[in-house]
Order: sequence, then C-alpha cells, then structure tokens
Amino acid sequence: MAILFSNATVLPMTASGDEPRTFTGAVGIDGDRIALVTASETDAAAFRAAHPGLRVIDCRGKLLMPGLVNTHCHAAMTLQRSYADDISLMAWLHDYIWPFEAHQTPDDVALGMTLGIVEMLLGGVTSFVDMYYFENRCVEVAERLGIRALLGCNYFDTNIDEVLPQAEEAVRLAAAGSGRVRIAVAPHSPYTVSPENLVRGKELADKHGLHLMTHISETQDEVRIVREKYGRTSVEHLDRLGLLGPKTIGAHCVHVTDSDIATLAARGVTVSHNPQSNMKISSGVAPVEKLRAAGALVTIGTDGTCSNNDLDMFEELRTAAFLQKSATGDPVALPAYEALRLATANGARAMGCADGGLGVIREGALADVIVVDLQKPHLQPVHNVVSNVVYCGKASDVETVVVGGRIVVENRRIEGVDLPELYRGVAGAVARIKAAQ
Repeated sequence: MAILFSNATVLPMTASGDEPRTFTGAVGIDGDRIALVTASETDAAAFRAAHPGLRVIDCRGKLLMPGLVNTHCHAAMTLQRSYADDISLMAWLHDYIWPFEAHQTPDDVALGMTLGIVEMLLGGVTSFVDMYYFENRCVEVAERLGIRALLGCNYFDTNIDEVLPQAEEAVRLAAAGSGRVRIAVAPHSPYTVSPENLVRGKELADKHGLHLMTHISETQDEVRIVREKYGRTSVEHLDRLGLLGPKTIGAHCVHVTDSDIATLAARGVTVSHNPQSNMKISSGVAPVEKLRAAGALVTIGTDGTCSNNDLDMFEELRTAAFLQKSATGDPVALPAYEALRLATANGARAMGCADGGLGVIREGALADVIVVDLQKPHLQPVHNVVSNVVYCGKASDVETVVVGGRIVVENRRIEGVDLPELYRGVAGAVARIKAAQ
C-alpha cells in the first residue's frame, strides 16, 4: 500500500551549511521506498491521483523524520535490565553478567530480543546493530517484528567453535528473508579474544562480505591488559591483525590516543559512541569531537540494557551532546543537528547504506521514517524543532514508525505483539535463570 504523510513538518536530514533544516509539506511512500518529498500541494495531489487507495496520514502538528539508528546494543540483555547495577565493569562481567548468561537458552535470548526490539520500535529506532549470542535464532524475531537489523554473532576464545557455525547458519537464514536483516561477525574484544581467533572471525567476515564489530578501548583496564599482552594499544593491535576497515564497527573507543584516532579515521572504521553506558560504568568520555575533526565516522548506540539501562535513543542523543559540551568546555561542541546526524545518516552509513539510501528523507531512499508528536508540553513552543527533538525529545513522543514502507507502530501500538503476554514470558524466564544460578 502506498502511504502519503501530509501537512507534516519534515526534517529530511539532508541539509548542509545554512540550508533550512525543515519544511512543511508531504512525503509519499510507494513500496519500500520514498517516492515523493515535496512542499508543493500540487505534487501531493498528483501523488494521490497516481495511487488510488493509498493511505493518507495527516501529520499536522507533527514531525516526520528518518528513523533512528542504534549502532551498538545487546538487545536480548533486556532480561538483565537492572540486574547488576553500581558495580565495576570487570566484577559486573565476571560475577554477574556472564554467570547469568551461562544459564540462558536460545529461547531466552529470542525472548529478550523480542522485548528489546519492541522497546526500540516504540522509541523510533528503525535500524539497530546488535552483538550477542544465538543471533541465528534472532533473525526470525527481527523479521517478524519488521525492524532493520545487523546482527553480530558474538564470540570469545571459549565459544568460537560453537558460534562461527551459528553465524554461517544465520547468514543463510538472513539471505532467505526480506533483506532487512543482515549478519555480522562480532569478536567480543581484543582482550578476551586471542589474535588467532580475531583473525578467524575476520576470515569468516571476508568470506561472506560481512561487517565485523567489536568493543575497542572501552576501559583503562582493557587498554592496560592489551598493552601488557601485546605491547600496543587496542587500536594498534587490531590494525596490525587487519581487522580495521570500512566494514568494522568499534564500540566505545573511549581511551584512544591521537594516533589511534588517526588510524580509525584512515581505515574508515565506524565508532559507536555510547555515552550513557560509559558514564554508568565510569569508563570515561569518548573524544567524539576529536574523532569527528579527524574525519572518523561517529555514530550513537545505547549499549545493553543492564549498562544503560534502556534503549532510548532520544536520551542517548541528548546525553551525547551535553557530555561533549561539558568534557570540552565548549558550548558549541556537538550541536543538536550534528548529534541527530550521528543517529540517522551516519548510522545508516555504518550499516553499509551510503549515498542517501537510508537515514534521510529523500526520493529513492528506503522508507524508514517516524512521526513524532510535537503536541507535548515539553516540546512547546517550537523555536527550533531540531533543538526540541535532541534536547527535549523522549521515546514516548514517537507516534508512528514505518520500516521499509510497512507501518510497524501506529498510535503507539506495535503490530503483532501482545505486551502483557510478552512481559509474563520475560518474568518467567528471568525467574528460572536466577533460580538456576
């Protein structure tokens, strides 16, 4: 079905320089693509005439913008939300998270993934980059719920022989699907995966043309361990092994040197900035402005729900902008429009959708858009709609979500999900896992 969003304040994320950021007009969708972007009522009328039976959605008093892209999360970790808080990272991992995960079944992971995707869709996230276990089981979940996803099959030295075959299976399953879901290889980090096994993951990624993702320089402990083992920074170590390139997504990149920054930029690595997680675990502040100045591709991710503790990208946007202003002492650092670019067009580039194919509202782009209700006390008055979205917006302001031309959230109701039943299933799984520990 064709869709026409009329009378909308449109934020295309295509403006540069002093060009206007928004306009009032209409956006038409035909199939999985945006077919019309116009301020002309005549053009909108022609689109209506050319598409009999189309769905018209009146967006008066609302904002139409690209869906948000979350470039680093562990969506299935919704099962561990608030399970282990206010603990140092290494104790958090070794004493709480990894023991909990040891008792999770593939069905548990699929259930946690369902809850995570529901949370993201309701919050305006139309694409996400994940990194977890049993991603072969999560392909069906992402397909069923209609989100766009890059699912990273996470491994350590201890489980690589189990995970790599799962990744192969996931590649086959994704290839048979809609095309919205793709697979990546995800070694956990340079301090938990040996050089030999990092290379094995890269070889699998190269075999299938997959992205590769890993945690990079998240904490001072990681940097110390890598330097003690290999005599290099994490970035230098990964670069020497050939793991850094345009299809590499590095999460965090908090403790990076100027030389590391230059390398990340030169190799075309995506840096996924996770400000709230970094703050909560006291990892530090990523040098986002230095990375951007060097030409690195910087994006935004939430990380997992037990180190954040939610998947709200609106909160993440605001935190990212405020944190850079505070850390640099410069109120001009990471202005609102640039922060929003990190979570839209830049995120699309990280997922391999360059040239305006995703993350923007442009004719010919994939039809991943959201409608934000501006008729809220915290979004009024509207002096600057971009500032309102970034500095005042909330996930609950999202009213409608379209992915690939399909309406998956309408009037804050998500298609095909019984929320009370989902919550009961999650509670049951958590109770069983905790009892088994």
